[in-house]
Amino acid sequence: MSSDYIKTLQQKLFRGAEDSIQQTDSRDPGLTIQIPKAESAPPGPKPPQKTLKAEGLGIGIQEYDSTKSYRQRLSEALGVDYCGVEKYRLLQDENRERHWKRWGPYLSDRQWATVREDYSDNGDAWSHFPHEHSRSRAYRWGEDGIGGISDSHQRLCFSLALWNEQDSILKERLFGVTGHQGNHGEDVKEIYYYLDSTPTHSYMKFLYKYPQRRYPYEELVNENVHRDRNVEEYEILDTNVFDDDRYWDVFIEYAKDEDDPDNVYIRITSYNRGPDPATLHIIPQLWFRNTWSWPAKKPPMPSLSAAATDGDISYIKVKHPEMKGNFLCCLPSPPPMGPDGKFVGDEDDVVKPDLLFTENNTNFRRLYGGMNQSVCVKDAFHDHIIPSHRPQRGRPPQELSFVSSAKCGTKSAAHYIFHDVPGRGGCAVVRLKLTPLSPNKDRSLEDEGVFDDVVEERREEANEFYRSLLFGPISDDLKQVMRQAFGGMLWTKQFYYFVQKEWIEGDPAQPPPPPGRQHIRNKHWRHMHIEDILSMPDKWEYPFFAAWDTAFHCIPIAVVDPAFAKKQLDILTREWYMKPDGQIPAYEWNFSDVNPPVHAWATFRVFKIERKLTGREDISFLERVFQKLLLNFTWWVNRKDSGGNNVFEGGFLGLDNIGIFNRSEPLPTGGNLRQADGTAWMAFYCLNMMNIALELAKHNAVYEDIASKFFEHFIFIADAMTYKSGEHESSLWNEEDGMYYDAIQFGPGNSVQLPVRSLVSLIPLYATLVLEPATINRFPGFKKRMEWFIDNRPEMSGRNMANMRTGGRGERRLLALASRERLTRILEKMLDEDEFFSEYGIRSLSKLHEKKPWGMQVNGDWHEVGYWPGESRSGMFGGNSNWRGPIWLAVNFLLIESLQRFYQYYGDELQVECPTGSGDFMNLVEVAEEIQHRIIHIFGRDIEGKRATNGGNVRLDQDPHFRDYISFYEFFHGDTGRGLGASHQTGWTGLVAYHILQSGVSCRLPKTPRTPRSLVNHYFDETIDTQSEHGGDAQSTISALELNTLGDISPDAL
Repeated sequence: MSSDYIKTLQQKLFRGAEDSIQQTDSRDPGLTIQIPKAESAPPGPKPPQKTLKAEGLGIGIQEYDSTKSYRQRLSEALGVDYCGVEKYRLLQDENRERHWKRWGPYLSDRQWATVREDYSDNGDAWSHFPHEHSRSRAYRWGEDGIGGISDSHQRLCFSLALWNEQDSILKERLFGVTGHQGNHGEDVKEIYYYLDSTPTHSYMKFLYKYPQRRYPYEELVNENVHRDRNVEEYEILDTNVFDDDRYWDVFIEYAKDEDDPDNVYIRITSYNRGPDPATLHIIPQLWFRNTWSWPAKKPPMPSLSAAATDGDISYIKVKHPEMKGNFLCCLPSPPPMGPDGKFVGDEDDVVKPDLLFTENNTNFRRLYGGMNQSVCVKDAFHDHIIPSHRPQRGRPPQELSFVSSAKCGTKSAAHYIFHDVPGRGGCAVVRLKLTPLSPNKDRSLEDEGVFDDVVEERREEANEFYRSLLFGPISDDLKQVMRQAFGGMLWTKQFYYFVQKEWIEGDPAQPPPPPGRQHIRNKHWRHMHIEDILSMPDKWEYPFFAAWDTAFHCIPIAVVDPAFAKKQLDILTREWYMKPDGQIPAYEWNFSDVNPPVHAWATFRVFKIERKLTGREDISFLERVFQKLLLNFTWWVNRKDSGGNNVFEGGFLGLDNIGIFNRSEPLPTGGNLRQADGTAWMAFYCLNMMNIALELAKHNAVYEDIASKFFEHFIFIADAMTYKSGEHESSLWNEEDGMYYDAIQFGPGNSVQLPVRSLVSLIPLYATLVLEPATINRFPGFKKRMEWFIDNRPEMSGRNMANMRTGGRGERRLLALASRERLTRILEKMLDEDEFFSEYGIRSLSKLHEKKPWGMQVNGDWHEVGYWPGESRSGMFGGNSNWRGPIWLAVNFLLIESLQRFYQYYGDELQVECPTGSGDFMNLVEVAEEIQHRIIHIFGRDIEGKRATNGGNVRLDQDPHFRDYISFYEFFHGDTGRGLGASHQTGWTGLVAYHILQSGVSCRLPKTPRTPRSLVNHYFDETIDTQSEHGGDAQSTISALELNTLGDISPDAL
């Protein structure tokens, strides 16, 4: 390469911080990679002119001015129809004109120790496939990596490996303690963040913090093993590996071509945050999922091989029998640059990668002392790069090289070494491009400026997309929280592959599994055949779908990608998931477990969100899922109402350790558990099915009768909240306490309530629906049947529910389990800060039980429920989640919506004290907003710059290289808001993005006094003049319909 070319390449590499694109979002330090700029260099050439055709709308974009971005050109071509580049791509993808989602973040964060990879005789997945095996043993059902991507069938995978010249292994996957090792169950022990993603993954950003000291694998395991459940977990920040800032910030960015989803630009930017120069090995890896080691007849083999362009740029040639050809182009990199803009050493010293190849096959010799199927095996790069990793005993002469001398295989890597990267902000950058285009004809490979322009333009299109979601003056900090929440949800997609028959019987080319294995778990799910991109709760701690988690994921996802949200809900009811009897699979540890029936609610909410935001009514989606849910409803009625009395057991219902006993097992007391939440969930299910049926009846009159059926079923279930016990009646409502409780029925006339104040007492509020007069009058058959029931079954329609006779605000009718009197009595406790009402939302268990735990003695054993605001202190359900005090966003979300529905009926007529004892009264929509704000306060900075979720960690709150990044935990401490459980659960914790969009405009700073009446924007016409506590002009007489469509809480929207 010429010296002039090297200078141009270097200048292009280190530009970016001051360009015009970044200036459009200069307030966004957490989402901008600040690459130091070289002192002087001539500007690089612009990309050649070309013709781009927007085939999605049939509009031709002619030869264009090269100074205009794709966004500008598309805007000019579409005119008034332009609504943003990313929304245009979503339309192309949905219309199947461009497969924008072919490539995405579909690698798992952890494939080892999953149920799918477990072939043991005892079902101990953690021990059967430990982390120590993961680098040497081929996976059967999926792949994992750090910040990686794959195609939608996970044939071809890409991810990052690193080495700091201290570790004994390459850092190529995320480490954590197992369920046996952690004092609160499994837990990832790494620091990483999903920073950004568009719905089509046209732009993505990921950050991994890699220690420069030796990674403390043994220390993390040993310390956590020796801690009991009453002690906090030992995290990587508790070790010394990040002391003196001796770590690397490694950013990975992906960007797709403006109009070609198969061209993927990859930029890896690594900053030395430590005080001294350090060396870093950056080792991007490209490999095939192993599909050849399992069938009796070996299929045609894919291959990866080395090549170079005429300009001496190395690339990896990809051949796969089921894919078109691809190339991974590995561009040479300039030497490291210091924070002062000066290069290390000679500026002509380009860092060129060494291409390495091996086979993605198990190293039987290392693991079991057996014979390998190939000379080169999965862990070859560890042996090749790290001398101490090599086997101590000698190797046969033909295996002197650990990697392929022929430069071909099924797993490959590009090995870059950056020596002496300066401290305090020195950086090194690697660029790669995955493309089907011939590398010899790709201009972006010759000029890094063209490459960088693509990445930066995609980032600006992401900015445009997320700006389009905002209405009103939301603070910059909350915008970042929202952006990272959405980004995390979109990153937490995973290729999930599972064929039950093959899994339980074993593979023809492998030894048969132990005969007793088929009786351990999931033996009744032989129909299951899954090969899809699914939304995961957390790709490390829970790298599998969970049915009720998925329902909540889909609410915020529907805001940015309704098509994906609808597919997630639809697919769980398809015949290769749902059992023939109608049961929806729970999660892979036990598909037969029972999650709350929230699928109908999520389906209708997604339908309404799409309708509200886009104007589209996808009736076919609604009807298709509804038909399958009829089967699921029947399964619930037949399987979970053992006595046929409309009182439902259901088991743990997703609430793990909330009860005094394990609710998934037979009671040690004997008798049957009458569950207030199980029965309330079914009432909630009935109302949602009735609501969907009424929507479908607008298009097909047949559904009017079905709506009547669910109305009647709701009344029978509501009536069962007072159940027969012999000649006596027993109720799940406790009149003295003003709460719902579970009860044990021992026999006729013999039952006892379990007076534990928990979410079980609040869940009956979920069963709430308001009907508009226009809806009732539109369906005379439904109206007639409803009025007949009210007139002829008064003992049922009036005993355990709100009075349906009386019209509320606007002559609306209310269907709800809780009457006005019961509602206000429950809210008195729920809004009491000494009981349920935390500074950060609604607790899962009343704080009353901190000083007054409730228990009983059974067969000589004492069983007790006490208030545990933090981690679980018992091993029930693995001990890695806790429902005895912490705050969970999913159940809070349903409480908020329930209060909004009650407000639809009662309006300002019903005021409650909030908080209880404060003397401040609010209507119910104001109460709902107050809960939303408290939840937002978990993540937002307070007046001192602290985030509650960080738990007081000074580094996380104050360090400029940490403070802008947010971790979205599984649940939160009931008193402090500290994040607990899975640390990357942007699954249902991503619901905070929805809260910010709905009420972030009026959200005050955490730990600041609440104004007597905050700005309440909603569908109705009440408006309040106020000023945002974040500053800005007063909002006056602005309805939510004008300010934010998600603020619409009318019956038509909820």
